[in-house]
Amino acid sequence: MKIAQIAPLHESVPPTTYGGTERVVHYLTEALVDQGHEVTLYASADSRTRARLRPMVPEALRLTRERRDPLTWHLLQLTQVARDAGEYDIIHFHTDFLHFPLWRHQATPQLSTLHGRLDLPDLKPLYEEFRDMPVVSISDHQRHPLPMARWTGTVYNGIPAAAYRFRAEPGRYLAFLGRMSPEKGPETAIEVAKRAGIPLKMAAKVDAVDRDYFEARIRPHLDHPLIEFIGEVDEAGKNELLGGALALLFPIAWPEPFGLVMIEAMACGTPVIAWPRGSVPEVMRDGVSGHVVDSVEAALAAIERLERFDRRGCRRYFESRFTAERMAEGYVRLYRRLIASAVERDEARRPEAGGTFLQMERYPNGGFARFGSEPEREGHA
Repeated sequence: MKIAQIAPLHESVPPTTYGGTERVVHYLTEALVDQGHEVTLYASADSRTRARLRPMVPEALRLTRERRDPLTWHLLQLTQVARDAGEYDIIHFHTDFLHFPLWRHQATPQLSTLHGRLDLPDLKPLYEEFRDMPVVSISDHQRHPLPMARWTGTVYNGIPAAAYRFRAEPGRYLAFLGRMSPEKGPETAIEVAKRAGIPLKMAAKVDAVDRDYFEARIRPHLDHPLIEFIGEVDEAGKNELLGGALALLFPIAWPEPFGLVMIEAMACGTPVIAWPRGSVPEVMRDGVSGHVVDSVEAALAAIERLERFDRRGCRRYFESRFTAERMAEGYVRLYRRLIASAVERDEARRPEAGGTFLQMERYPNGGFARFGSEPEREGHA
């Protein structure tokens, strides 16, 4: 199968430090290559891949040495993809909804994975208008704000099993990994660590929009002997941080669409202590991948039970549900279904089939008709 993967240009693929969407695109692209597909990746020129790379901007936009307008470069990217569309059997977008107006009129089948939060008021009229565009969720919970969207499946994110080393014996600290923003709950993580009397290592990105929050609410805690702020970490640093932790604290205060860091910890055998918001009840299995808690007191009780935790069972749970291979298999099933549906519609339009013949380039638009009675989950049990 000839597949195009369209990545955001904010980070390289894979990202050098923080970057959840681009990391997932990388894992998916490489897994599809391993499965024998012909894959082209549209991404920044500093990306690394075994697929064919179509560079869209000299370097990732967030860390660029030269200030660039993101909208300009993403529109140029979509224009190039439209020019190349006839080369592919299917095109997989990871760039939210920016391509919707253009792709309504394109022939090649396509789908879009929505990686971000969807509970924003302005998204409802947009998805009412573009309810013909096939989209994929990364958790079933993510769909709730937009029931009108054309959901074609849920595919859980996955990571390569070999990329994270299982650690049977952890160190003596807790970990926090993510963004330094209120919705990620770093203040709660600090409170848990202080009350438990256990060191907390915090590896986190501080965006410009969160700088004031970090300085006012987090910085004052960094003088405490139990709290260590590491900053952003690369893959090796993340592997070491998560693998050596007693547990990952995941005290989110928002509807997390997936939470890649949870499965990264599980891959190391490290339990996750997570608050039950967003995707957490889907991704977690209480007592197996860690503990789902609803308060600081419950988190402290969970920490007391960690000595009896089965880290090897946690790793097995990850392997059964969240590998990059399983993710790719889930997407391939969706690709094949969309392509087959497009071919069926093309044949139905031919004069001999009694339909109205329309001249198409390869396949008709993949977004004008629903298929199947209910969207299916893909890539998980």
